[in-house]
Amino acid sequence: MSPRSPEVNEEMRRRSRERLLDATVELVSEAGYEATTLAGIADRAGAARGLVSYYFPGKRQLLQSAVHRLMHRTLQAGLEREPRTQDGRELMARAIDAILGLTVSSPTLMRTHMAGILQAEGFVQCPEQQRLAQLLRETVVRYGSPEPDADYPLLRAQLMGAVFAVLMPGAPMPLARLRADLFERYGLDWQSGRPPAAEPAGGAPVPG
Repeated sequence: MSPRSPEVNEEMRRRSRERLLDATVELVSEAGYEATTLAGIADRAGAARGLVSYYFPGKRQLLQSAVHRLMHRTLQAGLEREPRTQDGRELMARAIDAILGLTVSSPTLMRTHMAGILQAEGFVQCPEQQRLAQLLRETVVRYGSPEPDADYPLLRAQLMGAVFAVLMPGAPMPLARLRADLFERYGLDWQSGRPPAAEPAGGAPVPG
């Protein structure tokens, strides 16, 4: 049997890494972070235990990469859903709704992710995070920002703040109120994106 080409080897590595990321999302969502082990992740992914350490220095870094990948894929699906659009305001609305929607649908995963960022490990720079950042920055550009390098970090901070507020133990903020605030900041129509069933107290924001 002839040896595999570098391209085939690279594709196999990519698939193995993605299986580990998928398995991490599944197990943390099902059992929580503490109950999830690297061995369990490897078993769920059908991979050797040593492969986890080959790709990731630890469980926290693996989780951050897995969540960043999930966020990137969720955001991309939201931006590209039908009907397709090039309207910058609609794309900004879809981006906000994608991240808020993921927070509501996967609270355990997102809460664990945010807790990890605030701990000693901090913010993990990984390929998945870079793809997420690129997609958010492109959204800011298409929205029409004259200073995307300054406005992208601001959008990221605002979205992270909204995620924290939704997940705050004992005192969560209503998603509709947080969405209304973000939409008002960016001059977006409440009916853009994927509006929730409930409007915020006081009515919907005035279209910009």
